[in-house]
Amino acid sequence: MTEKDPEVHVEEDDDELDSKLNYKPPPQKTLQELQELDKDDESLAKYKKSLLGDAPVVADPTVPNVTVTRLTLVCASAPGPITMDLTGDLDALKKETYVLKEGAEYCVKIHFKVNREIVSGLKYVQHTYRTGVKVDKATFMVGSYGPRPEEYEFMTPLEEAPKGLVARGNYRNKSFFTDDDKHDHLTWEWNLAIKKEWTE
Repeated sequence: MTEKDPEVHVEEDDDELDSKLNYKPPPQKTLQELQELDKDDESLAKYKKSLLGDAPVVADPTVPNVTVTRLTLVCASAPGPITMDLTGDLDALKKETYVLKEGAEYCVKIHFKVNREIVSGLKYVQHTYRTGVKVDKATFMVGSYGPRPEEYEFMTPLEEAPKGLVARGNYRNKSFFTDDDKHDHLTWEWNLAIKKEWTE
């Protein structure tokens, strides 16, 4: 693994890891408070501008700060897009099964918006179960983002779907979009079938 490769699998529970590292996120500040801080610090002003942009963001206070809009399994060999809409009925996703061909290379792409305040340490966590037993946990560090009208996109590193007779079958995934402050921005469940062929 090189320095640039993101940390993918975290075996320990995140709360355990945080307590071992004695990490405590700083107290949350409003966007206005952050803009007022250290106005004379040129490097900090540049950083804030890169995070917040030029224009002031005006957002509806009733909208959640982070909105996750969709998840796509990006796979060049797939016969069509494999996308789930996360703005509608999340219970309906539990009834759908998305198909991935064994051995296919794919990435997970997540689209999300930050509406009001800077959010730090966003992460995407996925627990995978087969016949009720957890078989995998993946944690992807997404990063820190400021509010803006446009959506952000995050893409995980390229992975290969499991292959072979034993790997084929149905998997249930529980996905979480969370942050350093332990805010649960979205939790949803979805099903994935690993098959020998796309249209089996």
